[in-house]
Amino acid sequence: MKDENYLKAHNARSMWHPMTAPSDSLKNPPAIITGGKGVRITDIDGHEVVDGVGGLWNVNLGYSCQPVKDAITAQMERLPYYSTFRGTSNDCVIELAEELRKFFAPDGLVRAFFTSGGSDSVETALRLSRQYHKIRGDQGRVKFLSLKKGYHGTHMGGASVNGNANFRTMYEPLLPGCHHIPAPYTYRNPFNESDPAKLAQLCLQALEDEIAFQGASTIAAFIMEPILGAGGVIPPHESFMPGVEAICRKNGILLIADEVITAFGRTGAWTGSRLWGVKPDFACTAKAITNGYFPFGAAMISERVAEVFEADETGKAAIGHGYTYSGHPVGAAAALACLAETQKLDVKVNAAARGTELYQGLLALQAKHALIGDVRGGHGLMCALELVADRASKKPADKAIPGKVQAVAYQSGAMVRVSGNNIIMSPPLVLTSADVQVILSSLEAGFAAL
Repeated sequence: MKDENYLKAHNARSMWHPMTAPSDSLKNPPAIITGGKGVRITDIDGHEVVDGVGGLWNVNLGYSCQPVKDAITAQMERLPYYSTFRGTSNDCVIELAEELRKFFAPDGLVRAFFTSGGSDSVETALRLSRQYHKIRGDQGRVKFLSLKKGYHGTHMGGASVNGNANFRTMYEPLLPGCHHIPAPYTYRNPFNESDPAKLAQLCLQALEDEIAFQGASTIAAFIMEPILGAGGVIPPHESFMPGVEAICRKNGILLIADEVITAFGRTGAWTGSRLWGVKPDFACTAKAITNGYFPFGAAMISERVAEVFEADETGKAAIGHGYTYSGHPVGAAAALACLAETQKLDVKVNAAARGTELYQGLLALQAKHALIGDVRGGHGLMCALELVADRASKKPADKAIPGKVQAVAYQSGAMVRVSGNNIIMSPPLVLTSADVQVILSSLEAGFAAL
C-alpha cells in the first residue's frame, strides 16, 4: 500500500466518483476511509466516526462480521469462481437459493435470479415482467409505472423508471413507455395535502387515472420502494402499498417491490413488503444480502410468475438475460453466512428500537433549529432531515448548507449523507443507543456551527 502522502496527492485524480461532478471531487477531495470496526470507520488521518450511512445503506451487520469474512476466505480457497449459465451451477448458490426461498416465503416469493447488485436486480425484474406477459400472449404489455421521487438504480431501465430528474436528464432519451405518478410525500406534493391517509388515496387515484389513460392492457408492471430511500426517506401511509397491490391485481399489472434498501431488517420488519402486508410479484434485493462485503444481488420471483415460466414449453420462457457474475460462488457463500447471522441476531428488532430513538432525537433537533423543515423516519433505521431556508414557504436551504452540516458532523464524530437538501441516515442495524447519541450530538454540532 502506498503511503499517506501519495494517497492524498492522488486522491480523485485518476478516477471519477459516482454521483458527483469530477470537478467537485478535484476541488474537494473525498474522505479516504482506511479502516472499519463494529459500526465505526476510520479515515487516513486516524479520525474515527460512527458510520451513520452504513456504507451505502448496506453494512447492516457492521464492519466486524467475522462469519461473513470467514465464508468469503474459505470459498476463495475452494472455488473462487464458476459460471451459472446454462449447464453449470455451484453448491453454494443452490444452498443460498433454498435459504432465500425460506426467508422470503411470507412474501410469496419462491425463486431467485442472481445478479451483481441492486441495479442489476431492477433490470432483471423489469425484463422478466415483460417476458411474463409475452409468454401469456399479452404482447402489448410493455409499459412501466413508478413513483416520482423513487430511485431504482442506474441502468437504462432503472434510470427510466427513476422519479428524480438528477438521474435522468443528462442521459435522455431513456426507455420509452415509462410513466410516473405523484409520490405519497406528505411534506411536498401537488395536492397540498398534509394528511398522510388522504394523500395516499389521492396518489392511488392518480395511479388509477394513469392506468385508464395509458390502457391497462399496455402496462407490464408498477415498481416502487416500500419506503422511498434515496429520494429522501419517504414512508408512505400504511394504506398506500396495499392499495397499489389491489389496483395492480385488478388490472393484470405486475407489482415489483424494490427492496434493495428495505430487505433484511432495515425497516424494523424483515422486508418492506412484509411491513405493509403486501405480496409482490418480484422483489429486487442486493446491498445487505452480503453486508456489503461482496457485490451480489437477487431478483426474487413470486409463485404465480414462476408457474407461468416453468409451465411454458414453447420456448418463450427461455431467459435471454444474465450476468457473468450471476450466482458467483464467493458472493453466494457470503450471502449464506450473512443471512444466517442476520437471522441469528434478529437485527430487525434492534433496527426498530434504535430507529425510534434516532427519529425522536431528530424531532428534538428540529424543535431547536429552524433549518430543519421536516423529519422523516419512524420505520427502522432509515431517517432524513429536509433542510429549508424558511419553514413557512418550505423553500429549500441553500445547496451549500447540508454539506456544511455534514462536514462539522463528521469532525464531531459521525458520518451522515447529503442528498440534495436532505441529510440521510441509514446506520448499521447493530447500532447501540450510545451510537445513536453520537450521531445526534454530531448533528447538533453541525447545526450549531451554522
